[in-house]
Amino acid sequence: MPATKIVLTVDVGGSHVKILTSNQTEPRRDVSGPKLTPTEMVASVKKLGEGWTWDCITVGVPAPVRGGKVVSEPVNLGPGWVGFNFEAAFGAPTKIVNDAAMQALGSYVSGRMLFLGLGTGLGSAFIVDGEIEAMELGHLPFRKKTFEDYVGERGLEHLGKKAWRTAVTETIEHLSAALEPDTVIIGGGNAVKLKELPANTVLGSNENAFAGGFRLWTPAPRRRAEATTPA
Repeated sequence: MPATKIVLTVDVGGSHVKILTSNQTEPRRDVSGPKLTPTEMVASVKKLGEGWTWDCITVGVPAPVRGGKVVSEPVNLGPGWVGFNFEAAFGAPTKIVNDAAMQALGSYVSGRMLFLGLGTGLGSAFIVDGEIEAMELGHLPFRKKTFEDYVGERGLEHLGKKAWRTAVTETIEHLSAALEPDTVIIGGGNAVKLKELPANTVLGSNENAFAGGFRLWTPAPRRRAEATTPA
């Protein structure tokens, strides 16, 4: 697609829906929450985007995405995401991607990079030499529950900041030992609550999610995290 096309990136999170077009500089946001449906999200985006124009859209969703479809309902949102036709609802060419993979793509420079998003849950993606794979590492067993139970929003509220930071450090160390990345990028809304980071770990910018959404519409080798919704 020509570079002159304007891309709208929609970052759907458990707390907020954020949008930005490739020709604007200031994102706009609205609240989301555990009852948000895709129909409500589309209506919110259209209202937020009043006065803006765009040619195509990338939507980052906190759920597994395969073959252009959300394949399981987001844990931290309302129902209806599986089988929803985003392209028809928006009335524009639309690509759907896991939200962590979208921010990972916008953060990527080179080599082997593990992305971990500390937000309502734990988003994760892994990139090797430009090939990106969305992952669900947050659901792996950790201590007595899962990684997400300890380092997601509920874990932060239950443990308190000090114990939560310890859990985050252990999470990074465990997953780094398994995947052997060159760099770990920490993103998500709660990343700013960290004081110290392990070696080879970098605090990323949440604005990179928008860059990732824009990049999905630029010519590049096939990315496994990318998917175009069926007409």
